[in-house]
Amino acid sequence: MFSVGAYLQIAALLAVTFVSFFIWTYLTSPSPNLVSLSDPKLLRTLYNTRGDYLKSKFYDVNSAKVGHEIIYNVFSTRSNKEHAHAIRPVRKLFTLSSLLKTEPLIDATIQTLLSELDSNFVLGENAGKTCKMDNWLPFFAWDVIGSLTFGAPMGYLDKGCDFDGSQRSGVETFFYFACVGQIPELDYFLAKNPVMRIGPPAFNGPAILCAQRVAERQKEFEIKGKTAHKDMLEDFMRINREDPSIMDENAVIGALIVNVLAGGDTTGILLCAIIYYVLKDQSVYRKLMEELDAANLPCPVSYASAEKLPYFDAVVKEAARMHPGVGLILERVVPAGGLTLADGRVLSPGTIVGMNAWVIHQNKEIFGDDAASFNPERWLRGKAETDEGYQVRLSIMKNHDLTFGAGKRVFESCGSKPRMAHPVLLVYEADWDRCKASEKEQDRGLTSIRG
Repeated sequence: MFSVGAYLQIAALLAVTFVSFFIWTYLTSPSPNLVSLSDPKLLRTLYNTRGDYLKSKFYDVNSAKVGHEIIYNVFSTRSNKEHAHAIRPVRKLFTLSSLLKTEPLIDATIQTLLSELDSNFVLGENAGKTCKMDNWLPFFAWDVIGSLTFGAPMGYLDKGCDFDGSQRSGVETFFYFACVGQIPELDYFLAKNPVMRIGPPAFNGPAILCAQRVAERQKEFEIKGKTAHKDMLEDFMRINREDPSIMDENAVIGALIVNVLAGGDTTGILLCAIIYYVLKDQSVYRKLMEELDAANLPCPVSYASAEKLPYFDAVVKEAARMHPGVGLILERVVPAGGLTLADGRVLSPGTIVGMNAWVIHQNKEIFGDDAASFNPERWLRGKAETDEGYQVRLSIMKNHDLTFGAGKRVFESCGSKPRMAHPVLLVYEADWDRCKASEKEQDRGLTSIRG
């Protein structure tokens, strides 16, 4: 019989051999199997509504392992059939009419944010202190997601810090996704190891958190026979109780993971981008303030009020174009028949292809010669432009917007547009004269969010 130490040595040797094999296989591949494309004419081919360009194994890494089960979600599943099955029962929860019912929860979180900013950086002995908005805006975003998903904020605004490490874990999770996704087979040795998880944080932590919330809510239901909660967790569990074949418990957990990670992360990034670009450009700032002053806005700003602000809407679109939340290639697999490129070359079936929003959004043919600059005016009709010409130009830009993906698997953005009313009030309350941070410091802050 071998000793425990001997077994550990054998396991370590096998681990090194396993990792070395896959790294060597990828590095010595006779030809690259991933092609990054930047031709905007191919966007509607790769990301069409038929879905014949399936997602690659890259997305498998986005699934989570809880216990001995691997839980897929609407983002990680590669099967169009499974995706349709998962999205069908919850799609109605993300409609505009459904999300507008949650405005009181969002308004309460806005008031909490403003109160915390006042007490920590504006009033009394704290007046004039530097406020790291790239911390507070994610706190706000995650608290909003907590309210919508679990019926109560996560508590980051009240505590003023990442008190439970969840946000840091979220950043590390996406870093794991970005790196291990390049060799997705490694995920089954690391985070999804059947014996013991190895390596950095993956999606297991957030999955366990969501599983715990489901168990707590289920226990409450079993004791009381009913629950009075009005949140997405309750909506998901009601669907599960009515018909588990439509949405089983794993599907509930998967839906919660998408809400918590994708919702909190992308919303926080976009809020930071909006504030950053507006405060960096005084002409944009002044023009936006003029529109907000003239609008006689309520506090907090409602979606109905924000919808009537064309320049603000342009600012949001431009911030999303300049700083999309996902900086990775949205990978797809070339189907049978191959893919013919503009120069006549043909990529064979099975080749992994994809586009990066950070590349497409800088295309001058689509977004103009100043595509590298922040210019909200590009989303508005020019003085010398006909309405027909403007509509054509606007349609072209919208059709090449990869902020939330495109085609059959476009990301259900959790009703992100209603939440775009939030930064109106934040910018409106800002005092340009207090923004003393250097451009270098601002760039560093935004880069840290890009993560």
